[in-house]
Amino acid sequence: MKLRHCCAALASLMITAGAQGATPANTLVIAQSIDDAISFDPAQGFELTTVQSFNSLYQRLLQSNPQDPVTLQPTLASAWQAGSDNRSLTFTLRPDAKFASGNPLRPEDVIFSLSRVIKLNLEPSFILTQLGWTSQNVDSMLSKTGDRQITVRWTAEVSPTYVLSLLSAPVSSIIDAKLALAHEKDGDFGHDWLNSHSAGSGPYQIRTYVPHEALVLQANPGSPEGAPKLATLLIKNVPDPAARRLLVEQGDADIARNLGADQIAALQGKPGVKPLAVPMASLYFLLFNTQASPALKNPAFWEAARYLFDYQGIADDLLKGQFQVHQTFLPEGYLGASSERPYRFDPEKAKQILAKAGLTNVAFTLAVSNQPPYLDIAQALQGSFAKGGVKVNVVPGLSAQVSTRVKNHDFEANLGSWGPDYFDPNTNAAAFAYNPQDGSSTLAARANWVNPALNKQVLAATAESSPQKRVALYQHLQQELLHHSPFVIGLQARNLIAVRDNLKGYVQGINPDMVFYSKVTK
Repeated sequence: MKLRHCCAALASLMITAGAQGATPANTLVIAQSIDDAISFDPAQGFELTTVQSFNSLYQRLLQSNPQDPVTLQPTLASAWQAGSDNRSLTFTLRPDAKFASGNPLRPEDVIFSLSRVIKLNLEPSFILTQLGWTSQNVDSMLSKTGDRQITVRWTAEVSPTYVLSLLSAPVSSIIDAKLALAHEKDGDFGHDWLNSHSAGSGPYQIRTYVPHEALVLQANPGSPEGAPKLATLLIKNVPDPAARRLLVEQGDADIARNLGADQIAALQGKPGVKPLAVPMASLYFLLFNTQASPALKNPAFWEAARYLFDYQGIADDLLKGQFQVHQTFLPEGYLGASSERPYRFDPEKAKQILAKAGLTNVAFTLAVSNQPPYLDIAQALQGSFAKGGVKVNVVPGLSAQVSTRVKNHDFEANLGSWGPDYFDPNTNAAAFAYNPQDGSSTLAARANWVNPALNKQVLAATAESSPQKRVALYQHLQQELLHHSPFVIGLQARNLIAVRDNLKGYVQGINPDMVFYSKVTK
């Protein structure tokens, strides 16, 4: 179909979707910003819009159960078996699985999909390079061992349990090799074409994508997970959250995503609309550069700072439900996550801790993004720390500039956030607790903080196969960082969305990719 015909069809669909304040019965209309979208190729897509699309477009060998994300369930694989060497997994593929094109799923598709991630070497590839895979050795790590079998090998000191988590990440999505290679240009494995098209087995496929305007997905009735309930998904680009709120309130959209506290407040009690606050795996925290001053290196100051963070006031009063109090590095909902919250806002106790340590006239500069909610939280912390006798000089800047300064250690303290890259506790443990001093830009490295014992424990947790033992290791790590680290973790974000109250079957999990539209009815 030529571009002008695509655009005409899209315009017709959008007009129909907005007619008479009601969306078509067989179309789910979603209002959100899609301006961040760069690529719908799983080997590159790492933006919110594209990551949220991957469960609709693609499937992996195994994936998290939408109702219980800690549990991995067979998807394109019907079974798997760890090798006796503890460095391999053999997967048996479903015999009936087909892609949206009609092409059957083959071991060659799995090999193509995983190896191209390494060879393209785009942003999400680091998830799979943790296995010791390189462009030079990846072909030897993946082999067809039967008509419906593939064996995956690795060289890194990690357990099969951990490898399964990595293979459930969006970057491990299985692509129709025949279709992708039919659109290959200059040895790009179909990458340029896949930036705006799909070649998966998910419940939907890309019908039309017009950057900065809309993404239209059409049903794939032959998907191995079953045909979706609705024929079409229309994701309209609506950059203004107030406009998104108005669309869902009037019935011109079925879902409005990424709303603010003001929009949610305005929807309370409105007929036909149901506001939701879905916990996200994004944590907000203070990070101190331990080499910036003697005070910031002192564990007594870290302890005092924990009593100067006004957790409840910020979560409930300032940000009105956008956040919940959370004080450990694993978000609620992750394997081994601790819900312990031993600290509360207590400036008098903080003063006592500082006085006992001989810390007087403590002051630091707080680098922070000039965007909400970062600047709002920073200004609240400026006030709460002042009550404990600690002066905070808030210096806002462009997000990219602040990030660069923190990575270059050109800061004293930073208010930042961290979201996981894949659904496994190591994604956060390796950020907060691990500093191998090899040039890695982990959060611990940015804080100039090294704890060799914790480094060993992080590595031991990825090498451990027993889920129970992994939980014990991560809970011990959380305890150590909760009480003895230059991080003050205070908040876990919530995703504020609104849905029309006639919708049923919508599921959204805590990771950005855990958005499931296929069971939605209205």
